[in-house]
Amino acid sequence: MGAGAAAAVTLIAALRFGGAVDDTVLPGIPSPGALTEWTLPSLTMLATVLGVLTVGLTVTAAFLLPGDGRSVAPHGWVLLRRSTWPALLWAATSLALVVFTVSDVLGVPVDRLGRASVLSFGFSVSQGQALMLQAALALAVAIGSRAGLSRGAAAVTAGLAVIAGLPPAFTGHSSGAGNHQIAVSSLTLHIVAASLWVGGLAGLLLVRRHRRFAETAARYSRLALGCFVATAISGLVNAAVRLGDLPALWTSRYGALVLLKAVALLAVGAIGAAHRARTLPALRDGRPWAFVRLAAGELVVLGAAVGLAVALTRSPTPVPETAVEPDPLVELLGFDQPGPPTAARLLGDPLPDMFLLTVVAAGIFVYLAGVRRMRRAGHPWPASRTASWVGGQLLLGAITGLGVAKYAYVLFSVHMVQHMVLSMVVPILLVGGAPVTLALRALRRPADPQVRGAREWLLLALHSRTARVLSHPLVALAIYVTSLYGLYLGGLLGTLMRYHLGHLAMLTHFVLAGYLLFWVLIGTDPGRRRIHPAMLVVVHFLAMVAHAFFGFVLLQSTTVIAADWYTAVHPPWASSLLDDQHLGASLAWAFGELPAAAILLLLVRQWIRTDEREQARLDRAADRAAAAGEDDELARYNAFLADAAADARDAHKS
Repeated sequence: MGAGAAAAVTLIAALRFGGAVDDTVLPGIPSPGALTEWTLPSLTMLATVLGVLTVGLTVTAAFLLPGDGRSVAPHGWVLLRRSTWPALLWAATSLALVVFTVSDVLGVPVDRLGRASVLSFGFSVSQGQALMLQAALALAVAIGSRAGLSRGAAAVTAGLAVIAGLPPAFTGHSSGAGNHQIAVSSLTLHIVAASLWVGGLAGLLLVRRHRRFAETAARYSRLALGCFVATAISGLVNAAVRLGDLPALWTSRYGALVLLKAVALLAVGAIGAAHRARTLPALRDGRPWAFVRLAAGELVVLGAAVGLAVALTRSPTPVPETAVEPDPLVELLGFDQPGPPTAARLLGDPLPDMFLLTVVAAGIFVYLAGVRRMRRAGHPWPASRTASWVGGQLLLGAITGLGVAKYAYVLFSVHMVQHMVLSMVVPILLVGGAPVTLALRALRRPADPQVRGAREWLLLALHSRTARVLSHPLVALAIYVTSLYGLYLGGLLGTLMRYHLGHLAMLTHFVLAGYLLFWVLIGTDPGRRRIHPAMLVVVHFLAMVAHAFFGFVLLQSTTVIAADWYTAVHPPWASSLLDDQHLGASLAWAFGELPAAAILLLLVRQWIRTDEREQARLDRAADRAAAAGEDDELARYNAFLADAAADARDAHKS
């Protein structure tokens, strides 16, 4: 209750201070009315609180509490049942937001809106579509919370709850920022981290009477530390985009609200440090109330931070979302159209994306932390694997964050180079790092066997039916080839390029599809099917043929792929769309030769080693048989063939 009151009071004060609510009605200017002016941010805050609470309850039940075999524990079952009602209210609030957002956008009071305008906004406009999707996901969470007792089902429900908070992020302030590549991704990371942090604390307080509460609080503390760092960094980046320059931080009301939110964040960080230093030891000593009092105060401060965050989404920013005469190309791309490509522009004019930067930074940091833990335990780890993984991550960051990423938006040929690097070179390097093997060796097993840590979830994923299906060479090949042909010949490229989320999904799919194929072909991690290298050579040959044929089809094509997109963004200095497409086809045809040859050499090497190991096994068996005065396996097999031939001759004579 205290957190909700703090959020409400802070929201009202911040809305007034930031100029987000103006009751003045000017003649001739459309106004949605005071009801919409106040109800819209109130509903936004209610949806945020309900979403955070839903995330906290489901995540605590699925990941923080000990389980009961394959089922959630009794306290986890109670939390899942309790999450049903916040999820349902979240869905209803999102639907109500559709109505009040229409009123705000059109400047028409709610009681004068027509059903047709609301339905059209909900199903045809990006803001309405995001809210409708959020409502559908929240409803799915409510259904999932009642689906059963399985810990796996609880994990899926928790994942849906986290995802449900993201759709509005792609249509708000950040989506209108000049650099929406970094603004939207930073806001997405901010929402996920804050939801896990605040929601996890709320869920933790609801299970404070659990007999293993001390261990559960310790696990949450580690999660909260990571979320604090992610929230701080992503919030700083997003605020920098919205403020435009540093003086706006103390010369604008929006900047003042950002400073207040930063102060609240620092205060909560200090409380978290006190948790780790004093209250966690107190919990282990059987004194739970010290934690409860401090956590309740932390929730109040976090509630105030939530109120400030909602007010910031409604407050005018120092950097306007659109200029007086907006440039349609900048609105479409998120950046000015680049000039003719040079080495300096390809490498020195970056286009960073917060999501991909986070993946690269976290990937390198976690991997090196695992290597360090291995070495401290006295277990060597090959430097070649470390170099392969770090090189793959750095190449991923370079091809998606340097100037080449800008040209990949406007030139099909550069996009094709980016695709080939992401689907072939980066995955090969990442597979060479053997990250699953490192994780299984470096991650510690929980002291409580009923607790599933990261290692246990990884093992479950490796031994799941889904992993067995995906690790089949033909399935991995089908995913790789289908995504290649379906994207370019199925008409998906233009749609994915137009939306930031679609573009991120496309780049991510390139890496994952390539990683799956090369993990099946040359990976050393556990979880792969044991298949003779001769069969893998055949699969690799089929992939090479499919890749070469794809390049040939594009070379012969006279139809421009994603014509709507490339016509809109085509630079005046570039060659014709069809010529650029043919150049991309030539690059696709030729690019795969070197990686394909390297993979083929590795497979042939594996084939030779497999035969050598089999021959060595037969030789050892023959030596053991000779020492024991018995026939070895080969001698018995030859005797069997001789007996079969003799029986055949006898049958022929008779």
